[in-house]
Amino acid sequence: MTAITIETLKEQQQIIQQQSESAGESTQSLPSLDEVEQILGYEFNNKRLLEEAFTHASLGLGFSNERLEYVGDSVLNLLFTKQQFFEYPDLPPGALTRLRAANVDTEKLARAAVKHGLHRYLRHKKPLLKEQIRQFSEEIQRYPLHSNGLVDVPKALADLVESTIGAVFIDTNCSIDAVWKVFKDLLEPIIRRETLKIHPVTQLYEVCQKRNLKVKFVDLWKESTGFDVFVDDQLVGRGKCSLKKEIAHNRAAKDALDNILRILDEKDTTINIVEERKV
Repeated sequence: MTAITIETLKEQQQIIQQQSESAGESTQSLPSLDEVEQILGYEFNNKRLLEEAFTHASLGLGFSNERLEYVGDSVLNLLFTKQQFFEYPDLPPGALTRLRAANVDTEKLARAAVKHGLHRYLRHKKPLLKEQIRQFSEEIQRYPLHSNGLVDVPKALADLVESTIGAVFIDTNCSIDAVWKVFKDLLEPIIRRETLKIHPVTQLYEVCQKRNLKVKFVDLWKESTGFDVFVDDQLVGRGKCSLKKEIAHNRAAKDALDNILRILDEKDTTINIVEERKV
């Protein structure tokens, strides 16, 4: 990683100050990164790593948190690989992979950033980010652990968590154990085998395949930002999302899944009643 001299840091601080003043703000509006160390429960030996971890590329300073994000992504995957390998000695690789993926995906990390207020310290020039974070914070209230693709996630939040992990990793002389000690509690609640949910699209296909039912998604996203879902040519679900087509697809699957399970339950109940009357 390219070394950053004290003179360079002073120049960068001057740039940040000029940018803040041009927007009608003072540097006092930028929270001290010392507070981040309090949140983490970790004091950096190299403060420049902390500065870099919380600097978004949109500031245009010539350096950003992208390199540390790259490091943190790999470290995070290794951390959960190690933890789950020993925690679940009976799980096959496929199940371990799904469990790890659920704990390191964009939504899971973004939740951690919001929960601990790390997003308040990200230095950026993304005018829409504040509103995106507000919407995300509201939407996840409906899904205490994970939405499984039903909400729009500001990727910058997940990137921030990864870059912070990368910064601690480098600052601790690449100690995996030290990083886990810092971030284990911050990443709670960790998704475990008993709390891992199946993605709604996958679950819908699995339910229908067991019943020999045919699933069909109708893409209406360009016309109405949504999808319709038919099971055996019967409309059973709809979902919309103007921001991302994938989320609309997932929401339609979830709606169809909820409805088809109710329909199948009612059908099974009717069959049981008929069978009981025959007896």
